[in-house]
Amino acid sequence: METSDTPENAAATTEDRAGESAADRPAKGSEEPAAEATGIAAQDWDTAAADPQYRAAVVDLLGALAYGELAAFERLAEDAKLAPTLEDKAELAKMASAEFHHFERLRDRLATVGERPTEAMEPFAAALDGFHRQTAPSDWLEGLVKAYVGDSIASDFYREVAVRLDADTRGLVLQVLDDTGHASFAVEKVRAAIEADPRVGGRLALWARRLMGEALSQAQRVVADRDALSTMLVGGLADGFDLAEVGRMFSRITEAHTKRMAALGLAA
Repeated sequence: METSDTPENAAATTEDRAGESAADRPAKGSEEPAAEATGIAAQDWDTAAADPQYRAAVVDLLGALAYGELAAFERLAEDAKLAPTLEDKAELAKMASAEFHHFERLRDRLATVGERPTEAMEPFAAALDGFHRQTAPSDWLEGLVKAYVGDSIASDFYREVAVRLDADTRGLVLQVLDDTGHASFAVEKVRAAIEADPRVGGRLALWARRLMGEALSQAQRVVADRDALSTMLVGGLADGFDLAEVGRMFSRITEAHTKRMAALGLAA
């Protein structure tokens, strides 16, 4: 999965990123031109950050993302202990390293704009830690499904928000959401396990449904608890968002989840 800091990629639909390979996507020449960015999305950080409420929303967003990346690093490193082979262990270690690099970029960006990274992350620690406690995998396969399904739902959510961010922040957010290689790795391993024992599919399908519910609830709680973020989503800061669009956004995220389930060979 590849992303870039271009507005065209930022505005691409969530469905385009739902576990598809590059071959599954239309050629660039066949894609419809993206709408030209307007409002905050057309501004740079220095211009957009003059609005204190927008600045607060972005600091919240970067803080949530930074803690999420740090937690992902910790989880992948822990999941590596469950890996059945040394090759699998090394693959997860590589992914964990990529997540930590993403965390460092977000931490450094917060410091660059004059914020204390730990203070920006702190409001989101309890909610994210609670999510991970409630969805702790019991084995290797559940860990793979969680990384693929759970992390992808969060990434879809942040990509939806990124479309309305200033160009500088949008570019950073999309870059740190870039796939670390876990998607294709998880699909390959899970599909092979189901082929070897079809009974595994039912258990993992139930697990993925639980992850979906928990991940959406967690995202909604995080936004509801932070006034600046919730204002951004319902249109107080960003052009084009309203309550109806928020509903459509979560519908797109749900549709993307269904496609990922199909890629895994599981029923949604």
